[in-house]
Amino acid sequence: MAASGDKIDYVFKVVLIGDSAVGKSQILARFARNEFSLDSKATIGVEFQTRTLVIQHKSVKAQIWDTAGQERYRAVTSAYYRGAVGALLVYDITKRQSFDHIPRWLEELRGHADKNIVIMLVGNKSDLEDQRAVSTEDAKEFAQKEGLFFLETSALEATNVEAAFMTVLTEIFGIISKRNLSADAQSNGGGPPPLAGKKIVVAGPAQVIPKNRTCCQSS
Repeated sequence: MAASGDKIDYVFKVVLIGDSAVGKSQILARFARNEFSLDSKATIGVEFQTRTLVIQHKSVKAQIWDTAGQERYRAVTSAYYRGAVGALLVYDITKRQSFDHIPRWLEELRGHADKNIVIMLVGNKSDLEDQRAVSTEDAKEFAQKEGLFFLETSALEATNVEAAFMTVLTEIFGIISKRNLSADAQSNGGGPPPLAGKKIVVAGPAQVIPKNRTCCQSS
């Protein structure tokens, strides 16, 4: 729920990317509306939904964009990366090809989005363990190499969907808060203005997977 008076303190744009049929729309529906539809159709173009929540006593509106995974829409959706401060990079644990395409999606994301974007690698459909084609260790190793957060989720069973979004949103909130504190300190001290927060917003260390927070089990 939003804070009293429906005052919104922050709006964070987060994009969902990955191959078609990996469950991006289902993840969005589970987070935004706590729904799941077995007959979900392919997303045409781009759609977004919002959810307002409270992080550290501040009202945050998460604006989640679902970008179509089909190749013919990629040129259309590239513009929607702009302004994104977070991303969920989704693959299907039962489809090896969807994981093999992750480096290409990551390259495209980093080519279009802000360099400080917070990225979560998501292995969806963890409820289909008996059909697994991508090991947790493979994904975990890739995430560590690229400096990404990592979770396995099940939109069907509502496993880790909330945790995936909240990890990204809380990390973004922390970065923005530090940026604001730095700006306030410099303005109050009469020093030079901050250089767009670059001194404190560092993509790498901010996205190192916390050993105790990373959840990569399918159960």
